[in-house]
Amino acid sequence: MGERMDDLAARVAAAMWAEDTASAGLGMTLVEVTEGTARLEMTVREDMVNGHGIAHGGFVFSLADSAFAFACNSRNRVTVAQACDIVFVAPAHRGDVLVAEARERTTFGRNAIYDITVTRGDDVIAEFRGRSRQLSGTILEES
Repeated sequence: MGERMDDLAARVAAAMWAEDTASAGLGMTLVEVTEGTARLEMTVREDMVNGHGIAHGGFVFSLADSAFAFACNSRNRVTVAQACDIVFVAPAHRGDVLVAEARERTTFGRNAIYDITVTRGDDVIAEFRGRSRQLSGTILEES
């Protein structure tokens, strides 16, 4: 029978992570990836805080976007964002550990919709919706 999807998703994620200097540079950690899902964490650093003393929204967006990327590429098909938006629900502060959980909602043709929730403990910080488009090619060589 072929490879278990979670094994494939983990191998795809490892290959992507090895090239993802943006997520690594922001201090993100890839916690888990399975078919259509991903969870990443990031601690809000001093250099991520804006003039209001809260996490700059671009960093919260980046965390959600990275979780989106790992979830939508989990089937070993090159997939990119075609659109996304975010609603900031509550502020995050320096030292907060943020968790972004991405979940596939639906697929249609080469398109899909993902919802990503960013939390700090039990508090929702942001809700992100991403729409993806599958391109040709794979992340890992197919055998």
